[in-house]
Amino acid sequence: MVEFMGEDLRGARFERVNLAGAHFEGIDLTGAEFRNADLVDVRFRGVDFNRVVMRGVELDDVDIYGEIGRLTINGVDVGRLVNQELDRMYPERAMMRPTDPAGFRAAWDVVERLWDGTVERARRLDPELLHESVGGEWSFTETLRHLVFATDSWVRRAILGDPRPWDALDLPWDGMADTPGVPRDRDVRPPLEVVLGLRADRMSSVREVIDGLTDESLDGHTEPVEGPGWPQPRSYPVRKCLLIVLNEEWEHRLYAERDLALVAERTS
Repeated sequence: MVEFMGEDLRGARFERVNLAGAHFEGIDLTGAEFRNADLVDVRFRGVDFNRVVMRGVELDDVDIYGEIGRLTINGVDVGRLVNQELDRMYPERAMMRPTDPAGFRAAWDVVERLWDGTVERARRLDPELLHESVGGEWSFTETLRHLVFATDSWVRRAILGDPRPWDALDLPWDGMADTPGVPRDRDVRPPLEVVLGLRADRMSSVREVIDGLTDESLDGHTEPVEGPGWPQPRSYPVRKCLLIVLNEEWEHRLYAERDLALVAERTS
């Protein structure tokens, strides 16, 4: 299997090449061009496909998970159709796009309730299985650790102004560059109750911020913090910070539910 890991491939041209089964991760393909290339069974992880143009391609048995905006296939904006279908499948999904303080409070009520059900489902499995990866994705405990990181970054650091809010169990996304002071331990296997205790603390921080929202504060901007970390030390719209957290909570719970079902099926 050919692997391209962390490489700068800007402007590269791949013509009449067999890349079947290749793995692209953490690379820059800005301006690259693929012509008459075999990309069967190729895997892309953490890839930005904005403004990509494909012509004369064959797409069959393709599996895509990600944030879909405007996506036109054969002249049809399927991105809009995908989002409409997801809203139909999950009626509460639209609540993750609130516009006022009351909407944010209602959205967080939904997040708390749905995660309670997911955690109860996880408790019914052998604790060791909660450290098991499915298809190379995060395990259940790693997913929870990543959500702790998301809350620490966008709520405790960006909104509340703590420049170093991270716990040793925080887990950034895989493509994030190593950053001084930000932990990234993929080998630790903490007990579920330890991770849930950390999650409960961080979720209470979000609840406190959201319960205190006013129209004015929601339309405001954060004060930049000092020092390295994530997000970068600059000012952000408060609304954007909270929408990022809602999106992280919603999407990663769906991934967790999907993988818990696969683990349960595999071990039954």
